[in-house]
Amino acid sequence: MKLSVPGRTAAAAAIAVAGLLTTTAISNAAPAPEAAATPKAAAAPDISVGNVKAHLADLQSVADANGGNRAHGSAGYKASIDQLKKKLDAAGFTTSVQEFTAGGETGYNLIADWPGGDDGQVVMAGAHLDSVSDGPGINDNGSGSAAILETALTVAREKYQPTKHLRFAWWGAEEIGMVGSSHYVDSLAGGDRSKISAYLNFDMLSSPNAGYFVYDDDPTIEKTFKDYYAGKNVATEPDDEGDGRSDHAPFQQAGVPVGGLFSGAETTKSAEQAQKWGGTAGEAFDKCYHSSCDGVSNIDGTALDRNSDAVAYAVWGLSS
Repeated sequence: MKLSVPGRTAAAAAIAVAGLLTTTAISNAAPAPEAAATPKAAAAPDISVGNVKAHLADLQSVADANGGNRAHGSAGYKASIDQLKKKLDAAGFTTSVQEFTAGGETGYNLIADWPGGDDGQVVMAGAHLDSVSDGPGINDNGSGSAAILETALTVAREKYQPTKHLRFAWWGAEEIGMVGSSHYVDSLAGGDRSKISAYLNFDMLSSPNAGYFVYDDDPTIEKTFKDYYAGKNVATEPDDEGDGRSDHAPFQQAGVPVGGLFSGAETTKSAEQAQKWGGTAGEAFDKCYHSSCDGVSNIDGTALDRNSDAVAYAVWGLSS
């Protein structure tokens, strides 16, 4: 997740440098032929949290081998992009790497399209892949990146054939002002933006003192996520802390319906929130936010499991 208020001045500068550039009636007459039943939406499969954790371990290894981080402009970030692209290519996705410049450094977005579906109706799921320079960025935002990666790989394993076209994206330079996602949105023709029927953003899904926050932007997307959590008897709250601070913002500003999930960052968990979600009142949702300790031990496995399944629930539900 992007730096909060104190970091926004730097973020704006980075964007400037970047030059930035979706009842049947019954009668006594002979019965009429039966109407075709409305097809049911395909049920979303369970996402293996073990596989998601394995992706996080891979991202930790990348950071460990590259100075302890995966920040924009670093070798660690480029290695992260290469690692994910290799997995997606092997699974049958059509991938592309989009380059941009920010802060004098080359940045990269990774876009992965699943073949098929109506390309006039695109459902996108995205997460930023970069970390801050101070740490490996496993909760922020390896967690969102790994969850959508495993969802994409599950799409391939299930040979899912959605009605709408599916696209997954991993953004660069979010931490310095949502530069990668802004570049992507700005590079789209107006007609292509209008084809994006939903953009789903996942930024921090496994905070160790987790909360369950749902973006309250597009009503249909919001209801999709809330229905999933209601089915798990998990209470949710609207996301206020992260509002406008992640990669959904450029899409929303362009008129694309957006939604997403968040497990909390530097804000303190209240007593009421601890009562309904567990965890520790009076402590931050993530004490390691933007710090060197944001490694593989800095996750809540239950939140990661629930939120990864919620990603798939929304992807399947909104694309079928």
